[in-house]
Amino acid sequence: MAEELVKAKSGKKEFVGIVKSDKMDKTIVVAVETTALHPLYKKYVTRIKKVKAHDETNDAKIGDRVRVIECRPISKEKCWRLAAIVERAR
Repeated sequence: MAEELVKAKSGKKEFVGIVKSDKMDKTIVVAVETTALHPLYKKYVTRIKKVKAHDETNDAKIGDRVRVIECRPISKEKCWRLAAIVERAR
């Protein structure tokens, strides 16, 4: 279930992750999971990065798999926006 950093055609970074929180107005917290090879132990480790993304319509809910794309800073910690909802939570 490891998602990787994808470059959009516009040169902006894109992530696919799972929504962990939607309690804020027009903001979601997305957990992006990546795997990386440890340089010394040669073992793959999972790293989770949480980013805040702008959701203008409050459409995404907890558990949804979403695609977020880099954008200009909207607030102090929010510089990503919701591009699409890939899969709805069950």
